[in-house]
Amino acid sequence: MIKRNKASISKCILHKVGNKFNSTKNAFSEQPIDFEEISYDLILPYLLRPFTSLAESYRFNHHANIDLNEINSYASQILQDDTDFVDISKHIVMHLFEQSNSAQIKTGDVIVCLFHDIQYEDYQTDAVGIFKIENKSHFFQTYLEQGSYDIITQKGIATKKVDKGVLILNAADTEGKIVLSVDNNNYDAQYWIKSFLNIKYPDDSNQHTKNYIEMCREFSKDVMQPQFGGQEQSNFLAKTVDFFKEHEVVNIESFKEDVFEKEDAIQLFEDYKKTYESDHNVLIRNQFDVSEKVLKKQKQKIKTEIKLDTNIQIKLDVDAPDASAEYLERGYDEDKKMHYYKVFFNEEG
Repeated sequence: MIKRNKASISKCILHKVGNKFNSTKNAFSEQPIDFEEISYDLILPYLLRPFTSLAESYRFNHHANIDLNEINSYASQILQDDTDFVDISKHIVMHLFEQSNSAQIKTGDVIVCLFHDIQYEDYQTDAVGIFKIENKSHFFQTYLEQGSYDIITQKGIATKKVDKGVLILNAADTEGKIVLSVDNNNYDAQYWIKSFLNIKYPDDSNQHTKNYIEMCREFSKDVMQPQFGGQEQSNFLAKTVDFFKEHEVVNIESFKEDVFEKEDAIQLFEDYKKTYESDHNVLIRNQFDVSEKVLKKQKQKIKTEIKLDTNIQIKLDVDAPDASAEYLERGYDEDKKMHYYKVFFNEEG
């Protein structure tokens, strides 16, 4: 997550990247963009806005030596000395072109920028930004001709969101440079993250919190709901969120004791954890620090709703883990041969 209040752009260039599978070629600019004030004031927030709400960061990866990672090397050169900014930006586009390993990889505009005074955590730093614009939008342009207004249709870059973007900060920890990435046109997950950038999640509390909560969410859907019903599923999710809110450190044994009431559910959770790690190629730590910013973001993705086949939904508050057990009662009506839920309350809201 960054703040862009004081951020600025010192150099910015636009090239076009092709696709070797459909015979489209790269096209290069020879000079950086000389912005007018209006264009500059629009493009700065357009490029940086996607990174202001990110909770997770990445680090560069390479099978042999991290210095051999192409984008890491190019970004480092620009951050150390931007004299060869134009030539290095061309190399970045050529590297991107080489990753077009299928016909579905889209051509587009590539913007390379050198930013200054981006705030990350409690300090300001420079950064290299690389952005790929794959989708253009139609818009109407009005003009005056012979005393009357007319309309023509043009095609250009919409200023709402970047299709693909990466911000490489001139800041590092023990695992390397801090990298932020967005992909709002995710038709090929390997293309941008793995092939072009070759980045991975760091071994930190952000990633451990994300992995664990995502596993719990999938467990609730794959196991809790089919075997124990929607009420138990919602109880589990609410208790999971409550546990993370109440503990600075998650210990998996304490988690199981606090969240599960049935021994068979604990065994199902342990078995699911092993399968999940293998299927998703992730490591679920038995103990880790909780990341509050990741918890906040992940909580927004948790849906605690009981959907019934009678077109009725019961929505439960994820922040009230005891409400379901105390005020919601499940039963079976012998006359109607149907299950039912009884809801207790004092007043309607």
